Amino acid sequence: MTEDSPMQTLLNTLPQTGEVLWIGLRPGRRLPVEVVDGAEAVPGDGLVGDRFRGRGDESQRQVTLIQAEHLAAIGSFLGGQPIDPALLRRNIVVSGLNLLALKDKRFRIGDATLEYTGSCHPCSKMEKALGPGGYNAMRGHGGITARVIEGGLIRVGDGVAANG
Repeated sequence: MTEDSPMQTLLNTLPQTGEVLWIGLRPGRRLPVEVVDGAEAVPGDGLVGDRFRGRGDESQRQVTLIQAEHLAAIGSFLGGQPIDPALLRRNIVVSGLNLLALKDKRFRIGDATLEYTGSCHPCSKMEKALGPGGYNAMRGHGGITARVIEGGLIRVGDGVAANG
């Protein structure tokens, strides 16, 4: 697809700005998620205090993000209310912006710049965390992974917008 094709123009048009609603840090394997008001993003590391921090510049999963709108969808598929994001072990919950529209893009959250690296697929632990059918309820709704390009503070209430 060429840079000036109609489809590429649509893919590059993202005027919406999202908002950070929730931040969680996973301090260690199988430890409870710590809900925080802000976290420092460090290039090549991820979020200070998160267990995935320090895996290097090439790590594709330094930060995980999920849409608040998908928490409601997952809960609905399971016959209930929106899911507590701590159960999903993602770092940042965003509302008002389709995270998949950030594919192949860099984006700003607060003082930091992140880069989309892929989809964040559910794992088999979702059956235990959410109950029977949890894995399938999350399919297509697990969010995205990103790496930190420019460090800075990310806070609840910060805007989320594509660069450029």
